[in-house]
Amino acid sequence: MCSVKKAIIQQKRGNLMTATAWSILPPIITIVLALWTKEVYMSLIIGIFSGAMLFAGGNPLEAILTMFAVMSSKIGSNVNILVFLVILGILVAAITRSGATRAYGEWAARAIKGPRSALLVTALLGLVIFIDDYFNCLTVGTVMRPVTDKFRIARTKLAYIIDATAAPICIIAPVSSWAAAVGSSLPENSSIDGFSLFLQTIPFNIYAWLTILFMLFVIWSGRDFAAMGRSVARNIEHFEIPKEYQDTAEASVSTEEGKGKIIDLVLPLIVLIAACIFGMLYTGGITEGKSIAEAFADCDSSKSLVLGSFLAFAFTGFLYLPRRVISFFSFCDSFGWGFKAMTPAIFILCLAWTLSGVCSKEYLDLGGFVGAIVSEHATLILILPPLFFLVAAGLAFATGTSWGTFGILIPIAIAVLGDAPGALLAICVASILSGAVCGDHASPISDTTILASAGAQCSHIDHVSTQLPYVAVVAVCSFFGYAVDGFTANGWSGLVTAVVLLAIALVFIRARVRPIALQDAAKGK
Repeated sequence: MCSVKKAIIQQKRGNLMTATAWSILPPIITIVLALWTKEVYMSLIIGIFSGAMLFAGGNPLEAILTMFAVMSSKIGSNVNILVFLVILGILVAAITRSGATRAYGEWAARAIKGPRSALLVTALLGLVIFIDDYFNCLTVGTVMRPVTDKFRIARTKLAYIIDATAAPICIIAPVSSWAAAVGSSLPENSSIDGFSLFLQTIPFNIYAWLTILFMLFVIWSGRDFAAMGRSVARNIEHFEIPKEYQDTAEASVSTEEGKGKIIDLVLPLIVLIAACIFGMLYTGGITEGKSIAEAFADCDSSKSLVLGSFLAFAFTGFLYLPRRVISFFSFCDSFGWGFKAMTPAIFILCLAWTLSGVCSKEYLDLGGFVGAIVSEHATLILILPPLFFLVAAGLAFATGTSWGTFGILIPIAIAVLGDAPGALLAICVASILSGAVCGDHASPISDTTILASAGAQCSHIDHVSTQLPYVAVVAVCSFFGYAVDGFTANGWSGLVTAVVLLAIALVFIRARVRPIALQDAAKGK
């Protein structure tokens, strides 16, 4: 739909629904339907169409045109991410068909002594790969899924660990695509240095720090509860591979050529990581004389991932084919299998982006509605940190985007508190970042949640439902931490309060929840 026609529709019809309470209806419909029916594709389509109907004033034909106009725009602006997913899928398929994944799995099963060690190694790998959350989700899943499968660890638990070390670690890493996103969210006329402000928020990003602590507790103690506990116990009795991934898994195993060694897995992954880091420096202008910090801050992360993944793909071909680790025809056949493996994630991502677009400023303007509410209550300085945390969590949960939440709420915080550096501004921005990651972590339409499911190759809705109680525990502790921050204007007091509350919660969980004997599963009992 052309921009002129879109503007006419918005002026005649959309203004009635734009930036109003109605704008929150599409994500609510989507989330409720997804959790109720466990059919995420149809839920997203219905949610998108309901938003388009609101924008088009109830005209179904205009709603259809609006829906696909938004989809076209969103896919176009995110095409590099889709290309990265496809290339990564092809790379994983080629590594699997070479037999390198099996060789690695056999070695890891001997070297890693039990399920707890496997989960700790998974968490450590997730903490190390802090450059980008997309890259984190898919790489950690690719490397560790064969190992956790051998120990019959539920893929929902693998997905939780992947998700808990994706956005939470990226938002406290000074060198990451997320640091650049936060810096770019500041108003254009602001005198604040975005990178310096981000550094100040790192110690006070309560949700991120508590999520890492909570994840380590769950791994070490084995005390899984609620839906996760049921999923873990069920997989001990009968290990499950979700039906949408069974065909891909069976095809990958049946077509392994068996000549690959561990080095054939390790080298491509090392090159992938190094090439993606190089891509961020290159697109950030390192060759133009910028410093490393400036290059990371100015990088185009999606282009960097495409560049890095393609270089790794080319390297893998040169590594395998001359040594006849895999035949030329089998290598080419990996293209189709890799694309097929990524199809569920790509489809969900496209729909989730479209829903986010329908709720964006150009259409229903959900952010404008939320921003107006926050601005009206901005005079209550004492409650700003917990208020920003709640609003950011709700907005990220409803839209499925952390970065969009940054872009909406950080300018509001600066407008309310001024652009003079200060402790309260750093605390409020930290609460926004923390809440955005919390909402993103819990949302079934979040891209990182979707990619964590894809990395673990588990049912997306199962991942959401098993992760939600864990997110809730950490979110409650974080909220009270920011409440203390508001009254003391001291970020450290809120962090200490939240850690103490989490410790109390963990003691309660340890006393009330029986550990699930994963060690028995490893022995096949």
